[in-house]
Amino acid sequence: MDYTPALDQLRQKLTALNQKLQDSSLLADNKALAEVTREYHDIEYTLDSAAKVEHLKAESGHLLQNLKTENDLELRQMAEAELERVQNDLTKAEAELKELLEPSDPLDSKNTIIEIRAGTGGDEAALFAAELYRMYAHYAESQRWKVQVLSESRNDLGGYKEIIFEVTGKRVYSYLKFESGVHRVQRVPVTEKSGRVHTSTVTVAVLPEAEPLDLEIKPEELKIEATTSSGHGGQSVNTTYSAIRIVHLPTGLTVICQDERSQKQNKEKAMTVLRSRLLALENERRRQERDSSRRSQIGTGERSEKIRTYNFPQDRLTDHRLKQNWHNLPNIMEGNLETVINDLKALKNDSGSSA
Repeated sequence: MDYTPALDQLRQKLTALNQKLQDSSLLADNKALAEVTREYHDIEYTLDSAAKVEHLKAESGHLLQNLKTENDLELRQMAEAELERVQNDLTKAEAELKELLEPSDPLDSKNTIIEIRAGTGGDEAALFAAELYRMYAHYAESQRWKVQVLSESRNDLGGYKEIIFEVTGKRVYSYLKFESGVHRVQRVPVTEKSGRVHTSTVTVAVLPEAEPLDLEIKPEELKIEATTSSGHGGQSVNTTYSAIRIVHLPTGLTVICQDERSQKQNKEKAMTVLRSRLLALENERRRQERDSSRRSQIGTGERSEKIRTYNFPQDRLTDHRLKQNWHNLPNIMEGNLETVINDLKALKNDSGSSA
């Protein structure tokens, strides 16, 4: 598909936005400045993606031309291997450009808040929750995204009863949004002496990060309390009132953050999580109003929905929405999720539905 007209329009729009950013009156309106700046960077990123596609096309053409004239067998094999790599990169780059230029989920460009909680399975579920966090952290690192833990609650074995963390970077939500749901693990727990395989579950919620500009939260809607931080089992670990508990009175949503040393830092983190949860509620309400009967082909992302099984004895990961299996589970748990996530994104695009 020829995207030249669309790209020309984006270049014109980028020029107009650049002129707008030079207007000193814009600096007086924080909301407008944030919106213009965000739109500018989004267009810039799309144009960079288009330039990458053109570069890879040129490189592919150059390698093909060389193959026509190269007679040395060893050099031909090297050129063929390089051509295969370039064409694979081109396929990925073209898919990303298509996603950027065609109508998509408006939340795709946002950062994310990920909440992982141990479900059924006790200590084993908590240990697997820690492994899932590590998997996502490694995947984020491979994408050059940043990860910051906002809140955590460990058990005595070092697993997570709950961990909430933020992932920031380019179009993070578009990659991670399909991870929401119940993740089931089947394996022999480290605490199991008889060697029996146990089944445990962990819930993952992926929320688009809401900024203060995305929705208004009135001060009178919040109940904010300062408490002492607590450790394993709930015991107090310090005597300073640095932990923050925020209750959103209209919805009853409660967020507790205690990992930072100061009330201010914990309050900022708690508000980040609260805004994202409220935005997720609002988006779900709008989705239901838009079409209460429609369900996405790859699932709604609800926490009650079992989306994936990690079967360690059979070295197999199964995604139940794709009805597809992958092997080499230890490699996947090291954060090598690209194939799984790309297949989920492709299914979403092919079905023409949004998360």
